[in-house]
Amino acid sequence: MEFFKYGEVELIFLKKKDRKLGAAIDRIGLIEREVIPDLFSALINSIVGQQISAKAAATVYHRMQERFGAITPQKIASATIAEIQQCGLSTRKAGYIKGIGTAVAEGTLNLSVLAALPDDEVIQRLSALNGIGEWTAEMLLIFSLERPDVVSWGDLAIQRGMIHLYGLRKLSRSQFERYRRRYSPYGSVASLYLWALAKK
Repeated sequence: MEFFKYGEVELIFLKKKDRKLGAAIDRIGLIEREVIPDLFSALINSIVGQQISAKAAATVYHRMQERFGAITPQKIASATIAEIQQCGLSTRKAGYIKGIGTAVAEGTLNLSVLAALPDDEVIQRLSALNGIGEWTAEMLLIFSLERPDVVSWGDLAIQRGMIHLYGLRKLSRSQFERYRRRYSPYGSVASLYLWALAKK
């Protein structure tokens, strides 16, 4: 199991930039969040997890691993939608998964080039796929490519974490952008703490 990598450099920077976030970091301590370095597995995992609980998603993904073994583009591309669906997925999700497997297996989607592209271009390419929106692409930037500076406006828990941290009644887009710029270039680490605060 691998975790998102960060340490003293990022924490010292964030504490210096934002006193309230700094107090939360001291209170919460180091956060271990699992990453999936293989981008294809991460893509499939993210589609499985859309609009269902983390527990249900883990069950479905485990069933897929039992049925297909390692989740590779070739295995997914050669499976039927019905076979994918039998793991506990809707027809629509099974279709998205099959489509992505086929695109990667046939070379119309080259995942290996994404590591060299800037964040916004990765988001653009991934969200062009059926089943992958901007939020999902941003989560892949953090939890697969381990990009350091991602804070997602589309993530309601991030918004909740900011509201809780700064004692706001609601959060405007301009307030969000101001905080996001303050955390840069270590926004992804700030995101880990905002998620933790959203649960409180």
